[in-house]
Amino acid sequence: MFPDASETSDFEYSRQVPTTSGKGSGATSVRSPYFLQTMSNIQKDSSAMADCITRFQYYSKIKNFIKRDDSRTVIPEHVVPSSVFVPYIPGSDQQPGKQSSIVTIFAVWNTIMGSSLLTMPWGIERAGLVTGIVFMLIMGAICLYTSYLLLRVQQLHGGGNVDWEVADLAGFLLGRKYEMVAKFFSLVVLLGANIVYWILMSNFLYHSVDYIYERVLRGDIMSMNFINNSTVICPKNMTIPSLQPTNNSVVLKKAAYEGDTIDLYDQIWNIHTTVPIFLTLILGPLVNFKSATFFTKFNSLGTLSVMYLLSFVLIKAVSWGIHVDFFDKSSPIYVPKISMTYPALTGMLALALFIHNIIVTIMRNNKHQEKNGRDLSLAFLLVIITYLTVGVVFYISFPLNKHCIEANLLDNFQNSDVMTVIARIFLFFQLVTVYPLIAYMLRVQVFTTLMKKIYPGFQHVLLLNTFIITTCVLFAIFLPRIGTIIRFTGALSGFIYIFSLPSMLHIVSLKKRGQLSLKSTILHTSITFFGFANLMAQFFISEQ
Repeated sequence: MFPDASETSDFEYSRQVPTTSGKGSGATSVRSPYFLQTMSNIQKDSSAMADCITRFQYYSKIKNFIKRDDSRTVIPEHVVPSSVFVPYIPGSDQQPGKQSSIVTIFAVWNTIMGSSLLTMPWGIERAGLVTGIVFMLIMGAICLYTSYLLLRVQQLHGGGNVDWEVADLAGFLLGRKYEMVAKFFSLVVLLGANIVYWILMSNFLYHSVDYIYERVLRGDIMSMNFINNSTVICPKNMTIPSLQPTNNSVVLKKAAYEGDTIDLYDQIWNIHTTVPIFLTLILGPLVNFKSATFFTKFNSLGTLSVMYLLSFVLIKAVSWGIHVDFFDKSSPIYVPKISMTYPALTGMLALALFIHNIIVTIMRNNKHQEKNGRDLSLAFLLVIITYLTVGVVFYISFPLNKHCIEANLLDNFQNSDVMTVIARIFLFFQLVTVYPLIAYMLRVQVFTTLMKKIYPGFQHVLLLNTFIITTCVLFAIFLPRIGTIIRFTGALSGFIYIFSLPSMLHIVSLKKRGQLSLKSTILHTSITFFGFANLMAQFFISEQ
């Protein structure tokens, strides 16, 4: 009967009615539940009714002063009069989700997929082919397991608070300071994503405008070293002999007008100086909207962009063929199976597989809650397959020296490549709709934590957005390396959200239930140490 009732859900009171404690006694004031039609035929001056309603108020009030998962606050059946009994079917007292399993699986997949997809070939190049595949599987398994731990902890200790996320669980089980740590590093992830998106948008905007300028305004072919009109380039400053391909259907190096005088256009339109600033003219007004509801209508662009990038990589790979040599280290297409710079990949994957701060919210909408573990596993499997497809296929088919692979794979193609032009324009408009959403989430978390308000006023919002955009512009100008930013952001936030908090919450949960064992403690502590080692390793490798 009425499991986990509260004064804001099962009983609300709308008016004051007089009651007496007996014949001739003074009147007191009490409010009746407005929606219980079965009580309309009961005398409103009945002292029994007054006592009943008082008991309901009492049991509801004391819920605020004890543990939220304590069943002792459920109103006893003998307190409830027979006139208000309603049929109750045992089961979950939470509103069931409305999404099917297939929708939930693709929701998780679409949420995880992001700009990290562009960096997968570079990550494989940093780690080595075999090491890269192995660590991608290991990181996928760890992220899947720790995500599932969060779902289990929420199920066991969330009580009736279905909207609790990791920060709330940390505050409840570990203490207030851990809640604040979780919220802070959630902000770090969002700010890191904003910075990466700004750098990518600057890149896409620069090349798109440059394409129009070269092909339309100048009306000539860009100054590049063509071989059979192909479009693959190696922007890194490497010697030509080390870049010799196995066939003559690629571009060796972009000339970039070497030796020419820099004209006015190149001074005004520079990818590392002026373009990040010009981008504020587009995004500045968008991030100051009071609500970001409008931008949620473009969520489907994320799925379309992933599908296009998959098609892009597969089409290019088929046209190039396989270019791999495992034995001759002097070969321009030599592929090392193991590389000691693999932490670049593990750090990057910590952000590429990051979904832990919102996984409870996504899986809550699953219609079949008992299948959350299966659906989450299938979603992560789909993510790993997508990452491996883009990373490994591009890597083994890339026709130049593998060190030429850029952190943004589109930078390995010149502006005249039609598929690359379409990809850059499409991704630019997608990120223009995503960036305000991320900025809005960051804004809400900051203001709800500091001021307990979602929108404290335009001046506060403008000040925060100015700080966010200024930070993004500075990174785009002075450190436009998305590989470095992604791996450091992922390793730092992943250490807290992926490797530490889920393990700590699970250990505390087991201890509360009297099920903690030495084996479990060692296992989950090892996960935390792995995350710490991953973070420290980022300081000993370089992006190049």
